[in-house]
Amino acid sequence: MKFEERVGAESPEGARPARLLSLDAFRGATVAAMLLVNNPGSWSAVYAPLRHADWHGWTPTDLIFPFFLFVVGITTHLSLRGERTRGAGDGAIAAKVVKRGSIIVLLGLALHAFPFFEAGTIAGIADPTLLERIAVRGETLRIPGVLQRIGIVYLLVAFWELVVSRRPRTALASRGELAAVAAILLGYWAALTLIPVPGTGARGADVLDQPSATLAAWSDRAAFGSAHLYRASREWDPEGALSTLPATVTGLLGLFAGRWIAGAVGLRKKVAQLAASGIALALAGIAWGAFFPINKNLWTSSYVLFTAGMAAAGLAAFAWLIDLKGWRGAAQPWVVLGVNPLVAFVGSGVMARILSSLVRVEWQGRRVPLQKALFESTFSPLLAPEAASLAWAIAFVGVWIALLWPLWRRGIFVKI
Repeated sequence: MKFEERVGAESPEGARPARLLSLDAFRGATVAAMLLVNNPGSWSAVYAPLRHADWHGWTPTDLIFPFFLFVVGITTHLSLRGERTRGAGDGAIAAKVVKRGSIIVLLGLALHAFPFFEAGTIAGIADPTLLERIAVRGETLRIPGVLQRIGIVYLLVAFWELVVSRRPRTALASRGELAAVAAILLGYWAALTLIPVPGTGARGADVLDQPSATLAAWSDRAAFGSAHLYRASREWDPEGALSTLPATVTGLLGLFAGRWIAGAVGLRKKVAQLAASGIALALAGIAWGAFFPINKNLWTSSYVLFTAGMAAAGLAAFAWLIDLKGWRGAAQPWVVLGVNPLVAFVGSGVMARILSSLVRVEWQGRRVPLQKALFESTFSPLLAPEAASLAWAIAFVGVWIALLWPLWRRGIFVKI
């Protein structure tokens, strides 16, 4: 990891002419949304749109992660294109890709492990030692996760681009690429609906509404073991093994969009066609959802099309407002987050863990997490429960914009 200082890159003096400011703003808005939904004042008081859908269906919260993966695809194309423009060979680029993807995965594991010991009481151990706490943490460490999926998707999309870009291409995506994407989505649909789930004998379609009975859940348990899955279930993981394959298609669709954005076509035409393509994809996802439900936890094929379409349309809206209409000032808070997304995500995760579990204080005769004491002494007495919880989350986002603002002003971006 390194700190890179670039003069004039999304700094107060102006954005780089070769890159749409809206792209960083869109990524930053996505990061802000991640921080917002992950850090309510109280998990017992959250507005429905700020929660994930229980299973089938979607809420605005279910759009956040695929939006980020879509942007990963876009920036992967722009980054590799820049490397080649600077004369880097494929071997050097591949080594950098492996290093970057591996670091992202390791950061995700480290974030899950933090603070690297099990805090609080441990069942069966009355007075655990530090070594016992560390051991328990390792025994129950969640292996899949958001950063892990981002790192793997980045690796797969980057190598796809490295291989495919060696060949002449007259379109944004060759017929072979489109056929491969279609094969992945159709194959995933067939796997989840037609194949009998091992251990049950039930056809996938018959248990698709049972989270722990799907083929994806079985593959998660087989790949990682129940102890290393999402703590809320231990039977399946929303960032599991099998669903990483369709998640990669989300990144590939972003890659295709990145090729279009980097093309020589005028900006107005880029925005119009990005919006039209996005709407078409979203409608296709909705139509497929009637037969293969839109489901974030399974990352179903219909969910891939729907969310990629919404991401394309959303980016087009940002480009129209910021790059064409000139709403650059209004976009600045999101740009601040968008140029340092890894710092925002990892740093906010560490901060949240410290506030919510590591630091405890005396509050109203109880020993409670610092976050609870702060929330109950600020927003909670003033507002209704859901509104107070949202106000805390908004303040949390504001804190991270303020923390990253000095880096943006100096044009400093933390790079892997």
